[in-house]
Amino acid sequence: MAESRNLYRSYAEHLQEKYGEKIYKLPVNLPGTCPNRDGTVGYGGCIFCDEAGAGFECLPNTLSISRQIAQNKEFFKKRFNAKKFIAYFQAFTNTYLGLEDFKANMLTASQEEDLVGISISTRPDCINEDYLAVLSDLQKERPLDINIELGLQTVNYRTLKKINRGHTLAEFVDAVLRIKKYGFPICVHLILNLPWDDEFDVIENAKLLSALEIEYVKLHSLYIVKDTVLGRMYAQGEFTIISLEEYVERVILFLEYLSPEIVIQRLVGKGPQGNMYFCNWDTSWWKIKALIEEEMREMGSFQGKKFNYLNGSALRNTVLAKRI
Repeated sequence: MAESRNLYRSYAEHLQEKYGEKIYKLPVNLPGTCPNRDGTVGYGGCIFCDEAGAGFECLPNTLSISRQIAQNKEFFKKRFNAKKFIAYFQAFTNTYLGLEDFKANMLTASQEEDLVGISISTRPDCINEDYLAVLSDLQKERPLDINIELGLQTVNYRTLKKINRGHTLAEFVDAVLRIKKYGFPICVHLILNLPWDDEFDVIENAKLLSALEIEYVKLHSLYIVKDTVLGRMYAQGEFTIISLEEYVERVILFLEYLSPEIVIQRLVGKGPQGNMYFCNWDTSWWKIKALIEEEMREMGSFQGKKFNYLNGSALRNTVLAKRI
């Protein structure tokens, strides 16, 4: 029995229950960019983002989709005897491609054997009906599980502006509502230790995702890459990073307010190696995960412990409600 059971809904357990076996994600790296880099909504990208975007674990984007999937498959099959996979379009903004290119790429991936799903990473301001319709048509041709990963990072719209995110909270809500119409599950990315956020933002992150009935969430700790805007700010002493102990506290607080139905894909990111000022308090991601789980057990904490704020929560405490 997995250590996370009864603490939070883990992704690995969710996939095992859904498919009856372990499923592995195959990163796919497409040539592309982001509207926050090319001037459409901004230049330079988010202040924490380097040239690789989120694709530092990917194979080179000069390789074809089929080649990338084949190489990653071979690795997982040899190392873990893997049999079923999800193609994960990870780096940059995958719905920022031209519509026909996007359609062709998704079609190519969908033809791969042993594939049970496709996961597409993008920005909230790069979701529209045309791209969702392409995915809907694709799913009718082959019944794959398709989900969309949205980078939000925080519900604090002032922090979104500070990190040069290029969109506000409204675009995120709009994207979620449009995706929901097509029935695709959504995974939201959050950074719980942004220097301009506090515990109230952590709680509100959980509340908004719960209210919108998001299916999955990925938590990250902020890493600071040299030669980025954030790196220069850090070097100049413009902000400090919270301690590892406080990060653990924030993750637990987030989980306690989060709907118990939401699946946790990640409690802390791995982060890139090399040209770094800061990454995960110089601690392995799995050790941080273990710290969170150990602390939750000692506290008697669990996901959804404080999930009591929806469906007119104030009415439950009124005199009228008590009379009824």
